[in-house]
Amino acid sequence: MKINLVNKLDIEKYDGLIIPLDENKLKVTGIDIPFDHLLETDRLKAEEGSRCIITLKADTYLETAIIVFGEKHYGSFRKMLKSFSEAFRRVKAQKAKSIAVVLNNGSLSESVDIVMAAIEAVIMADYKFDSFKAVKKEPAVSVDVIVSDTALYSAAKDEAVVIAKANLYSRELVNMPANILYPQSLADWVTELGNDKGFETEVFEYEKIEELGMKAYLAVSRGSEREPRFIIMRYKGNPDSEEKLGYIGKGLTFDSGGLSIKPTKGMLEMKGDMSGAAAVIGAISAIAEQKLKINVTAVVAACENMISGYSYRPSDIIGSMGGKSIFIGNTDAEGRLTLLDAMHYIVTKEGVNRVLDIASLTGAAIKCTGTEASVVIANDDDFFNQANSSFEKCGEHIWRMPIYDEYKELIKHEEADLTNIADDPGTITAGLLIGEFNNDIPWLHVDIAGTFWSDKTKGILSKGGTGVGVGPLYYLAKQFSK
Repeated sequence: MKINLVNKLDIEKYDGLIIPLDENKLKVTGIDIPFDHLLETDRLKAEEGSRCIITLKADTYLETAIIVFGEKHYGSFRKMLKSFSEAFRRVKAQKAKSIAVVLNNGSLSESVDIVMAAIEAVIMADYKFDSFKAVKKEPAVSVDVIVSDTALYSAAKDEAVVIAKANLYSRELVNMPANILYPQSLADWVTELGNDKGFETEVFEYEKIEELGMKAYLAVSRGSEREPRFIIMRYKGNPDSEEKLGYIGKGLTFDSGGLSIKPTKGMLEMKGDMSGAAAVIGAISAIAEQKLKINVTAVVAACENMISGYSYRPSDIIGSMGGKSIFIGNTDAEGRLTLLDAMHYIVTKEGVNRVLDIASLTGAAIKCTGTEASVVIANDDDFFNQANSSFEKCGEHIWRMPIYDEYKELIKHEEADLTNIADDPGTITAGLLIGEFNNDIPWLHVDIAGTFWSDKTKGILSKGGTGVGVGPLYYLAKQFSK
């Protein structure tokens, strides 16, 4: 897709228009739209979220989607994304190939947020996972965003394109089948991406991982014939500063459940159990491309959880890089084992000052907030508030859960220091197991089990991976940028 900023609408250039309007100001400069007739016939309702398609007569006929939302709704980036993306899908369904989003229309009050929402929405709504289709049926689409001053919004346009494309890269990784995306190929792709975007990559193979004592991570990986790869991404945007933000992404390129095997239906989405990794990879690529003045280190403990005679077993007691022993109550509670070794590594070897881990971790998270919000636990109020504002800025929801001392008692075990499966609340206890290894620095745990995947195409989402977390992690880093 080609995206351009244009300061004048030449209506004859386009076969599709998207015109967002203020519900209290139904008029469009330079285009004759019969609003009275549309309202009388109930084709258009002057309220937030209403849309209709009409045919306008110029020298050619144009299929035009009209979005109506009032001034009070502009503050919700999520609603703007939904409105623009659904309008784009309707116009594209009319076979439009050259589309204008008319923002300087005399009705709408332009803003950076509206420009960015329009651009991000059309890019993300245009995505479809068809990498393995012999024939790709979707025609190429170009979009001009019509604004009053292209120079004023040029930087916003560039940033929106970077964020949206990083989101799509994350989606593509999540959607890739596990016979194509596995620890080594993921490491290769990240290395290539780093070379392209401007961040350093280092990859540890089995011997180095073993030397570091990542026993929990290796226990999960040993059932697979594919060896693990520990991927480190370092972006040094402010080398004069000692501040360093840390990101950890869960990198299970496939999760069978191990000996506590999942049913077949439960495995179908498990090629995407590396969605946390995809989020941090997409975020650091956007951070580097935008050259934010901040230091960020991201790590991914990539592996597969498979079944063989070497697989770890329920009732095993394993070690960890941090020195604590862990009782295995369920081999399908594997992500937290890889993450806790990654956590210990990043805080002791990379020297981060605050850290966020993100993972499709527990089915219990879906019971908490469904598919519309990710679950968060945090040990630092300021860090949580900064993250919360970053998620809101991107139109993504998170909800904070408590971490009472009584919950911390649940992850202890009579035969070992800790257990990998504890009583309810399962989402909280899973996160707290990882938090045992954060050395008490400011920390956030984001469980995206309910949000990393969409069962259908809707709004900005296509069926499959959602790219959740990419934009918020980018904006969180931007808050610390100096």
